[in-house]
Amino acid sequence: MDREDRAERRTRRRFARRQWARRWLSLRYVLVLLVVVALVSTSIWLVFFSATLQVKRVEVVGNELLSDGRVREMADVPLGEQLALVDLARADARVGALVDVKSVDVTRTWPDGVRITVVERTAVAVVELGGRLRGLDADGVVFREFKTVPKGMPRVQAGSAAGTDALKEAATVVAALPQDLATRVDHVAVETVDQITLVMRDRREVLWGSAEESDLKAEVTDKLLAAQKAPFYDVSVPGNPTYRTTP
Repeated sequence: MDREDRAERRTRRRFARRQWARRWLSLRYVLVLLVVVALVSTSIWLVFFSATLQVKRVEVVGNELLSDGRVREMADVPLGEQLALVDLARADARVGALVDVKSVDVTRTWPDGVRITVVERTAVAVVELGGRLRGLDADGVVFREFKTVPKGMPRVQAGSAAGTDALKEAATVVAALPQDLATRVDHVAVETVDQITLVMRDRREVLWGSAEESDLKAEVTDKLLAAQKAPFYDVSVPGNPTYRTTP
């Protein structure tokens, strides 16, 4: 009888263990679900409500012409706003509207910052407009103001018929000039998009034409100036350059 009792007790214990194992398996799924819900809830609270992930600083990098304050003012990123909710596209568009800015990238820097990376325009020439010396970049955009012409930088003199497209063509020409040739140019005279002339510092003139084939024209001009002494040159057709001694 004792043997039967012991067997029965073992059977009951095994049954109880199996029952507990099944209950624990169900309970484990519930606990995992509760942990997941807690983690998600905590994450949502941290991202959208916690002061830990609010904007505390706006960093500006890459700027020289524009002050940090001016860039921050244009970006208009409110301090204290939840970092996840900052409208990066809006800040990007506002800063990109500044004429001195060639490109901009606005990003979040967790846990509490926004970084504004600015690429400013670089002047390849200066142009006098309305009595002011303005910078002209390689895309033909007129931007910053100069008090005097920087040393070695060509000037663009725009004729009365020269519009935006003509200035862009002139900028393309200047950007294509090798440094040694660019420093010998006093100014670039622009009448129309296909009537561009280089006036050298020694007063010799080179009719360039349009900006097409500017790299080849620069190469031909360099050789022509060295080989022939004349006041007037024409490289508008670089495959057939000419020179003359009278206008």
